[in-house]
This record gives sequence, structure tokens and C-alpha cells, in this order.
Amino acid sequence: MSITAKQKMINLVAPALRALLAERGLLKIVHLSGDAAETALKVALPAGTESAEAVAAELRKALNGAVPPVVEVEGVGVFRVFEPGVKHGRVAGRIAMVTGGAQGFGLGIAQDLVAQGAYVAVLDVNPATTAKAVEELKAMTGRSPVPGMPPRVIGLTADVASAEAMAAAVHETVCAFGGLDLLVANAGVLRAGSVKTLSEKDFDFVTTVNYKGYFVCVQAAAPVMAAQHAADPAVRTDIIQINSKSGLEGSNKNGAYAGSKFGSIGLTQSFAMELVADGIKVNAICPGNFFDGPLWSDPDKGLFVQYLRTGKVPGARTIAEVRKFYEAKVPMGRGCLPADVMKAIYYLVDQEYETGQALPVTGGQVMLN
Repeated sequence: MSITAKQKMINLVAPALRALLAERGLLKIVHLSGDAAETALKVALPAGTESAEAVAAELRKALNGAVPPVVEVEGVGVFRVFEPGVKHGRVAGRIAMVTGGAQGFGLGIAQDLVAQGAYVAVLDVNPATTAKAVEELKAMTGRSPVPGMPPRVIGLTADVASAEAMAAAVHETVCAFGGLDLLVANAGVLRAGSVKTLSEKDFDFVTTVNYKGYFVCVQAAAPVMAAQHAADPAVRTDIIQINSKSGLEGSNKNGAYAGSKFGSIGLTQSFAMELVADGIKVNAICPGNFFDGPLWSDPDKGLFVQYLRTGKVPGARTIAEVRKFYEAKVPMGRGCLPADVMKAIYYLVDQEYETGQALPVTGGQVMLN
């Protein structure tokens, strides 16, 4: 993971300040500023202060119970401290990152998080799509009434399977907002095909994005979340992977995708066991099919088209027939919607006594036993 020593220190200092300056359980927004301020509380960290615990201890000593509007840490940067400014909503004032957040389920998740008061980093691999999504989301928030305060939505372009790109994206989020409370690892791809004919290239593509990408995202985000917990053990954060019902049962002629999702549940359980010591809950949501999203409905690369071409639905001659076939598999008679997934996300965030779970949201199509 390519990150400079200074960036690593910023990733420790800003989250620690958020937690240490919290009032009534509400963490601050801490923005890295390039401008010095005469009124700043000046802090010099002793040589060798490198761990999250040591950084938090030194900052706690320097703050001495005060809540300064600006903190200047020698050799690290100037950090401006803001009240979140959002008082209402299920995630008011929390900082979230949504990968694959510019379209489909991801965009729906980002929209709801913004509506519920969160500061949101929208991350996607496509710059143009990301810019369009961010413009739409910013229109929901209005302008900040406080000069110098960052906007509630930022856009990031990155490949989730690139450790360097994800480290940079998380760092940019820390510089903008000061930390991270919720990672929604939503980015995913699919290439359908028989095990007898699917190319190795397609298999590797699906596995790299869905399985390795999830690992890379958690590896980049977890240290920042852990730094907040090191400063205040009462701080709890969440990692939620948007998995799939195909992570709970096999999928005919779709083995690469199902395999990547099964594997990701293994990662979820393993991450949950490890990261609970850092106050991080890790869970997965396994939605049913989002038939209206681009994954299914894209006219060129969507699953309806792919399944029609590969003959996965016997006798189907049109996309409409393929869709009807899949809708008939759901006891509740329809595909999953972003609103259904959001209810599950908020449940997992609110539920303090749950980690390592794979929560189905499938309209009854997959039932746990």
C-alpha cells in the first residue's frame, strides 16, 4: 500500500481529533487546511509517536479538555474543526464512503445516506459517471453556511482492486472530513457463463473486483476507523459489504460471480473477528436481484442480455421473457430495490450487538436454515 509517512500521520491525527473533540457523542468534521491560523492550538508530537494510541495520547494531553476551532500539528498540517451542521437523520453527521457509488444500488445508497444527514464520499471507477452523481447529490445538500467547511459530498475515482488507488481515496476522504464511520463496499461486476466456456480473463476480472477489491477496501479503511476507536473506545464504526443472494446459494452458469460472493462472506466473518477489537463491526447484506439497475437492465452488457445470449433461461426469446422468469422466482413478486437495502444498512448500523453476519434481503427467494 503506497502511502507516505506524512499521509499516514494525517490518517492518524484527523480521526483522533474527531473522537477527542466529540461532544455528547457527536464527532466533529475535521478538515485539513493549507492555511495557517494564528489562533490555532499548536501541537508538537514527540519523535517516535507513530501508533494510533500514542498519537491519541499526545493529542489528548495537548487539548487538555479544550475544543479549539483550529489545531496545527507541527510537520503534519492545520486541521479546522467544524460542527457537523446536520442535526436530523439516521446517520446525521457521520462520514460514509460508498464504493461503486455512482450508479445502481450504490447511487441509491449514497442518495439515502445524504438524505439522512451523512457526509458521503462517492467512489467509482468511471470519472464522468462519478462527477454526474456528485453533482446530483450536492444539489440535495445546499451550501454550507460556515465559511471553509467542506461540502457534504465528494467524488473519488478509483479502482477498488488497486491498493494504491484505495489508499489515496481513503486519505482524500480523511483530508476532507477527518475520518470514516461507515464503509459500504458495494462495487461489483459480473460476467455470466458456463464453466465449460467462460474465459479465464472474465473469471479473473470478476474475482479481482468482487473478492480482492473488498479486501483492498477494508485494508485501506480499517486503520482510519481504528484510529477513532483508539482515541475514544466508545466510538464504533461499520463496514458493510453489499454481497448478493448468490453469496448464499450457487448460481447456474454464473460460478465466477457466486464464487466471489461466497468468498466475500468468508472475508466478512474473518474481518469481523479481527476488527471487533478496534470497535469495527463488519457485516454483509445479500440483496436479491435489482432488476431496474444497470447490472440487469443495461441494454448492451446487462444480465438480461447476457442470460438471453447464453441461453440460461430455457425457451426465452426476449429480454421481457427473461425478466418475467426471474421475477417469478421471488415469493414477493418483484426485484430488490435500494430502499430495501437501506433498511438493512440502517439496521446493521443501529444494531450494536451484531457482527460477521450475512443478512439476506431477497423477498423470500433465499431463506436461511
